[in-house]
Amino acid sequence: MQSPPVEYREITPSIVQITMQDQVHKNTFSDQLITGLQDAFARVGENDRCKAVVLTGYGNYFASGGTKESLLLIQERRISFTDADIYGLALNCPVPVIAAMQGHGIGGGFAMGMFADFVILSQESIYTTNFMKYGFTPGMGATLVLPKKLGFSLGGEMLLSANTYYGHELKDRGVPFPVLPRAEVLQHAIELAESLAEKPRISLVTLKSHLVSELRAELPRYIEREVAMHEKTFHQPEVRALITSHYTGG
Repeated sequence: MQSPPVEYREITPSIVQITMQDQVHKNTFSDQLITGLQDAFARVGENDRCKAVVLTGYGNYFASGGTKESLLLIQERRISFTDADIYGLALNCPVPVIAAMQGHGIGGGFAMGMFADFVILSQESIYTTNFMKYGFTPGMGATLVLPKKLGFSLGGEMLLSANTYYGHELKDRGVPFPVLPRAEVLQHAIELAESLAEKPRISLVTLKSHLVSELRAELPRYIEREVAMHEKTFHQPEVRALITSHYTGG
């Protein structure tokens, strides 16, 4: 029997692990992965015992961004990235979310991880916001969260250049997150979750709400601007040609 694209597992009564494991689509944002993530975070929101969430991927993949098909549909104005709000799932989750990014984070997949309260990267994995590689401006809240979390200079560099960085390269650039061997990422995240779980849930929820209040308030405005930029940049024939010929995930 095939595993579900997203697994929800209570590893302790107060810690939930959400694992993205859509091996068919290599954790690109397939309809199945999107629905699985939305359902999993909805369950967290209804779970009064949960104090922390660990969000992770499988094997070499954390999250790989939009599918080729979805990017072409956006290019044709048939859908928008706002149709499925997965970029805000970690931000809007009531309890702290730890992104155990043990594998590659590509495009919107990297941006989604950055919205977590804690981020752990893998030395061996690649991380990129490769939107501009295909000629269109970034979405998924990336223009807000990357400069906020990585600093204006590195965040802007990643967005404008669309370059790919290994985790160890980002560590050398001074990212403010642990960057560990892939095999150690998940265990480190679980240990962090266990530390959080020692604290009263109401205190965790209250403090998280305070800490992310500005991001939550700013995100809708940034999404609106990103959609407006897409209107200018996404529908060029050149973008369709680049997606068709150069798509490698995300």
